[in-house]
Amino acid sequence: MTFLQIFWFIIIGVLFTGFFFLEGFDYGVGITSLLVAKDEREVDQSIAAIGPFWDGNEVWLLTAGGAMFASMPYWYASLFSGYYIILFLILAGLIVRGVTFEFRHRAMSDGQKKFWTKALGVSSLIVPFLFGLMFTSFIQGMPMDAHGNIWGHLFDYVNLLSLVGGVAVLLLCFLHGLNYIQLKVDGPLRARARDWANVLYFVLYAGEVVFAVLLFIFTDFFKTQTIDGVAKNGVLTVILLAVIVGLSVVAHFAGRAKKEMLAFLASGVTFAALVALLFQGIFPRVMIARDASHDILIRHAASTQYTLTAMTIVALCILPFVLAYVAWTYFIFRKRIAK
Repeated sequence: MTFLQIFWFIIIGVLFTGFFFLEGFDYGVGITSLLVAKDEREVDQSIAAIGPFWDGNEVWLLTAGGAMFASMPYWYASLFSGYYIILFLILAGLIVRGVTFEFRHRAMSDGQKKFWTKALGVSSLIVPFLFGLMFTSFIQGMPMDAHGNIWGHLFDYVNLLSLVGGVAVLLLCFLHGLNYIQLKVDGPLRARARDWANVLYFVLYAGEVVFAVLLFIFTDFFKTQTIDGVAKNGVLTVILLAVIVGLSVVAHFAGRAKKEMLAFLASGVTFAALVALLFQGIFPRVMIARDASHDILIRHAASTQYTLTAMTIVALCILPFVLAYVAWTYFIFRKRIAK
């Protein structure tokens, strides 16, 4: 492996982290509109809190997919073809969720408005669950041939670990959204979001323990082994699992203490720790096969050195402007939304 190959593997992880950090609270707010908001005015309030951001946050997913396509085309081809149905359902959920904002705003009756509110909530439930299902199924090792073709059946995708992983990502998004609601709105919705979060964090703790046990049983993340010359053991996995639990505790108690910014940042950084856990677990692979000889390694999946060099130059030139724009947007719309 070369430096640039490892660099772009890390960049893809960073882009997915940005997506889950930013889009995660969007999904959580969408779920809030379905389960926590008591009336249409509170739904309006929650949607107004993400109105300036939700479409820009989704760009992180497009960028992550584009970076994977350009820097690791073999990984992109294997993952996107093997998970075609799940990714199609994710895309359908994103489309439905995207149009609900405009259609709800232009609804001609209360019935239509309630329908699009429910569509927003349901699609916000489905999409993060499917992302969690996808990421926690492929780390178990998929039936794959030497050309990277996945020949999976239903239970290769939908199994105990992937279902728990899907629910865990969904719950993390919901809690991230509840923390964002506490940070961004005033009124009864803010207090109700705090009450919901206080209860759900206890559910999350139990889920994190179950997830860690299943990760030990169904993956090789804890094994001492050498892959493509890289020595691996379970120490980093244990550390990152502890960090995830620790961040959940920080977010929980910060929310109870009404330190909304700290709670929001802690729940967001939890996604960073989760992505780091998954990426360090598969490294130096990008796809894990049931037959280890069919694993796709970073050095096999990567583009040419010339392509990676050109991409690195472009990324380093553009990235500061993108980050500055994102920071400016959140600064401009930093005020709380009153009922």
